[in-house]
Amino acid sequence: MHTSDDMVALGERLGALFRGGECLELVGDVGAGKTTLTKGIGRGLIADDAIQSPSFTISRVYAARNGLSLHHYDFYRLHEPGVMSYELAESLIDPIVVTVIEWAETVVDILPEQHVRIELSYQAIGEGRGCVAHIPDSYDYLRKAFI
Repeated sequence: MHTSDDMVALGERLGALFRGGECLELVGDVGAGKTTLTKGIGRGLIADDAIQSPSFTISRVYAARNGLSLHHYDFYRLHEPGVMSYELAESLIDPIVVTVIEWAETVVDILPEQHVRIELSYQAIGEGRGCVAHIPDSYDYLRKAFI
């Protein structure tokens, strides 16, 4: 992906495919595009509000199309999730929730075995960002977003 618009477009394609119950772990350095991708996911889900980074609030919840809900978590500032682990666990078992998690290292034990992991990285100058998606078979329908 060469631009932020490309990242948003990928997110839109993913968001349009979500059915509810999905869990996405976004991995990458600061500025790699995790929140930008999530903004696109919000657009694809037709979220009721523009997606904002939850870096300072830890979580944000958005109503979306067809009764779905987008729960966006950012654990960057937490060395231990504390009570947020309970909120996350509830999101993960709710079939109408799409859960997106940035900086999931502190909650990795809570994540379901079957979840999507998207690794974002910087490439050489002028080459944009790299994106590697690990999609389990149970989420096979999401693969077409990457074609």
